[in-house]
Amino acid sequence: MDLGLAGLKAIVTGGTRGIGRAVVERLLAEGCEVALCARDAAGVEATVAALSARGPRVIGTAVDVGDGAALADWVAASAERLGGLDIVIANASALAVALTDQAWAAGFSVDLMGTVHAVDAALPHLRRSEAGAIVAVASTAALEIYAGLRSYNSFKAALIAYVGGLAIELAPEHIRANSVCPGSIYSDQGTWQRAERDNPDAFRAMLARNPMGRMGRPEEMANAIAFLASPAASFITGANLVADGGLTRRIQY
Repeated sequence: MDLGLAGLKAIVTGGTRGIGRAVVERLLAEGCEVALCARDAAGVEATVAALSARGPRVIGTAVDVGDGAALADWVAASAERLGGLDIVIANASALAVALTDQAWAAGFSVDLMGTVHAVDAALPHLRRSEAGAIVAVASTAALEIYAGLRSYNSFKAALIAYVGGLAIELAPEHIRANSVCPGSIYSDQGTWQRAERDNPDAFRAMLARNPMGRMGRPEEMANAIAFLASPAASFITGANLVADGGLTRRIQY
């Protein structure tokens, strides 16, 4: 299936590891030009170097997504370097789960406002695109309370609500906005790889909750995200796609 992504310009926040890295790789494979960011400058440099031979142009910059001004500057610079902007993938997360003031502040500034600021900065460019699309990466933690009270869950739930409102607001301008809720994803240096090493009981308990008997892979999430971002999903907006291998046991409305 041709997703119609060839020649489009995309930005991806948190694009050096896990789901973000897999999204960058998938978009490049589909013929997109991609700008990525992450906080770690060395990680950005290594990722760009590793992916530069893939064909389409890939550029990267070290950016703290929680710094709204720096994020807006990066979006503007990326659009200028790429010659436009069609797709925004808001993937960066503070992964803050504690109930401290610091954790609440980190989740608010990165997960929620990092998405809001990226979208606000990108909108002038998306309005000039014929294929404007926004995809925000939320989490099944927003849908089902299975790990107790956590700041992370609250901001991912807020993110879904924000994207739903954004979709209605932007629909008359033919800009689509959707969210994706990954389940438990096993990736290099990711949460569940660390849990497997440091907290094997918690890892086994989560693995047992997966009806497929395994966790998801970053590339599986990237497939879903690339589809929603693509012209092949041209009539899909305001959706929250749950990609979790059946992990959340609820009726999907």
